[in-house]
Amino acid sequence: MSDKLNSNNLKTITYRTIVDLTHKIHPNIPLWPGDPPPEFETVAQIETDGYFLRKFSMGEHSGTHMNAPNSFDSGWGSIDNYPPQSLVVPAIAIDIRRQSLANPDYTLTIEDVLNWEQEHGAIEQGCLIILDTGWQEKWENQAAFLNRDGEGICHFPGFGKAVTKFLLTERLIAGVGTDTHGVDPGRDESLSVNKQVLEHQGIVLENLANLDQLPAADSTLVIGILRLVGGSGSPVSVLAFVP
Repeated sequence: MSDKLNSNNLKTITYRTIVDLTHKIHPNIPLWPGDPPPEFETVAQIETDGYFLRKFSMGEHSGTHMNAPNSFDSGWGSIDNYPPQSLVVPAIAIDIRRQSLANPDYTLTIEDVLNWEQEHGAIEQGCLIILDTGWQEKWENQAAFLNRDGEGICHFPGFGKAVTKFLLTERLIAGVGTDTHGVDPGRDESLSVNKQVLEHQGIVLENLANLDQLPAADSTLVIGILRLVGGSGSPVSVLAFVP
């Protein structure tokens, strides 16, 4: 057998710039109600130990993060089971900032997707669909970011159940992502969109940053997970390679 690499198997990423879609982590980031805050503790100092080292702890679903299927069913896979090839994906961005400004409970519709396709072309199989709601601008203000009402219900935009089914079954997407604290609309406490995507072992990215720097199509995402054994999710670093 020849040791030469078959050129037909080569894959390339063509890009002009790289956009970091990851929020910085600090103790005051917006947290889902009930989640533990990030904590940092210095364990070694340069002055006394000759080097600087901290330990930290945070929830698996805090900061920019990826959810795993076992978040909702113990029989489904954990975050460490995602194969590396699934974490490099083509991505498109659907801009609903105008709709979200007018209605914080706005949900993406099938019509929105079809309108996007009329302008940019059909969504190809294996794409990750990013929803740009403009919510990233509220990141430093937890009250505004979660936008909870008097009953504690969050109000922020997300994917609708019908459009998620359409994207999974008719467009065979790899997953979804957004700049809010959930791909589900904030007031949907059933988390039905999360469950639909994760049941397919798809990708769910939340709390993405810098989505205003993405083009509508042709980006490639590289998702860096922490392979937490049995983990229900992981803080991630997400880089977008933009042509």
